[in-house]
Amino acid sequence: MTDWTSGYVAGIDYTHDFHSQLTPALLGFGAMSQGHRHALDGGRISYCELGCGQGFSANLLAAANPHIDFHAMDFSPSHIAGARELAQEAALENVHFHERCFAGFDAAPGLPQVFDIIALHGVFSWVSEENRQHITRFIAKRLKPGGLVYVSYNAMPGWAAAMPLRRLLAARAEKGSGALTDRIGEATALARQLGAAGAAYFARNPAAAKRLEQMKSMPANYLAHEYFNKDWPPFYFEDLAGELAGAKLIFAGSVHPLDNLDCIRFTPEQQALLDSEGDPDRREGLRDLLLNEHFRTDIFVKGKLAHTPRGGIGAWFATPFALSRPYSGGVLKLQHRGKEVPLEQDHYAPVLKALAKGPATVRSLLDQGVFGAMDWGSISRMLTVLAGTGCITPCLPQEGLAQRAAACRAFNLAVCKRAEDSGTLRFLASPVTGGGVEADRFEQLFLLARSEGHETPADWAALAWRILAPQGQRLQHDGRVLETEEENLALLGARAGNFAARRLPLFLKLGLTLEDTRQDQAQIPAPDQARGAAA
Repeated sequence: MTDWTSGYVAGIDYTHDFHSQLTPALLGFGAMSQGHRHALDGGRISYCELGCGQGFSANLLAAANPHIDFHAMDFSPSHIAGARELAQEAALENVHFHERCFAGFDAAPGLPQVFDIIALHGVFSWVSEENRQHITRFIAKRLKPGGLVYVSYNAMPGWAAAMPLRRLLAARAEKGSGALTDRIGEATALARQLGAAGAAYFARNPAAAKRLEQMKSMPANYLAHEYFNKDWPPFYFEDLAGELAGAKLIFAGSVHPLDNLDCIRFTPEQQALLDSEGDPDRREGLRDLLLNEHFRTDIFVKGKLAHTPRGGIGAWFATPFALSRPYSGGVLKLQHRGKEVPLEQDHYAPVLKALAKGPATVRSLLDQGVFGAMDWGSISRMLTVLAGTGCITPCLPQEGLAQRAAACRAFNLAVCKRAEDSGTLRFLASPVTGGGVEADRFEQLFLLARSEGHETPADWAALAWRILAPQGQRLQHDGRVLETEEENLALLGARAGNFAARRLPLFLKLGLTLEDTRQDQAQIPAPDQARGAAA
């Protein structure tokens, strides 16, 4: 029998997560902030995701970006069937799913001649060298000059200590029998037995012991695809950059804003070491050694177009930002990689308060005077820190908002309707940011109740309970399962009240509403709206 999996796990489907790094606005911001002059703000653009898994990210991004033509491929028939089903439920016409292997994807009918963005999240470290060559050839042929490639992968040296653990797990599972989930359980049990028996490997490699402990809380389908594929190479940056150089790609930076700020990541002594290395690829390798990097989220470009100093500042000025978490006016503890990021409250508070009124461009914020007497370097650094810590996010312009809002309502309604049966899909699409916002099952049911005319949190809780109770679903509180209807309704009511007070106002500002009315569209503030600011 032909093995169509090429050694990749096929006996258990992948998770339905949304990967924010795939968001076009974030990719564009990452490239722009590193000085690359991209063309993602122009007319209709094309986006390709290689190895899309369940296709949930592609569907969400298609809803939030109806001006972009999305193509996504995966080798798994069940993944593609499920992705197409959700696309149909959400009436998405700008996303196309292809059941193909990497070797045959280039021959798929209906592909654009070239793409503006090609993205691979969690693919390169989990496929064979042959498939990586197919990927590189596809990029070389199909990526537009000036286009972006996003690639994430397991990195060295961060994985060095855990490689013997991964080999033990994979070998044990391969030799076992029965369902893959059972073999995964047997493999992790063996590893824990070795640790309990005093294996020196775990004693001298606490990072590996910690990783094994973390596996207890990870779902089996995630563990299967993360650790148990036949191919599993972590990369040194120089080696990966060398492979992608075959497609004429040049490293531009990270999609994570803070990973591009050396002044945040490194001490002065470490920065001096980096500055002494003139080769950009070897310099990235030194960064990974200083950080013990284990996972990279890189942006590469095909032909880097550098901004002039004036043009670079102009690109920043034109960038709109939106508040991505509620801000009450207090002091924030901003952290990155376990370290506190210093930022003065009197610097960031005016920015967050201004964005609490709605999205705004950097030029608008300047015109409002929210930056005070700060110089431009301090302003751009502060905005990068706020974006990197999740306080704000780059967002889309006012143009096209109505079309995006309509597409997002249809998608979010489809997702929230599925919440009646399960909590598998945990993100909604925002027409403001062009990306996803996490919303748990209860929040989705509350939105659904609100869309059906239920006005109070108590009413939302009652509808949620009418859905959950016949399924035998019960809530937990303080480690105890709540058995009575009164207890469940009380906790649901408390959660609904908290949602109404804290999360719902932010949801409305980000366009996460299911009602198809002009009134709800009006609740989505446009960048610079009602401020009289120059755009």
